[in-house]
Amino acid sequence: MPIIINLDVMMAKRKMSLGELASRMEITPSNLSILKTGKAKAIRFSTLTSICEILDCQPGDILEYRPAPQTDTTTQQNN
Repeated sequence: MPIIINLDVMMAKRKMSLGELASRMEITPSNLSILKTGKAKAIRFSTLTSICEILDCQPGDILEYRPAPQTDTTTQQNN
């Protein structure tokens, strides 16, 4: 997936555990874990806002875009 979630990096920089962040956000640790591990399909702006307020960061500190590596289909077809 080209969108990378760097929540664990920001949590480490702020020395905050998953449980503490979840408690301060008033969501379950399991829901926050889904986001942290990159398994979430979407994130609400209100959730992102809460994360940024608590961790004192910007959305770009949490979300990163990495283009998917392109495969050369002509090389694969010739083999």
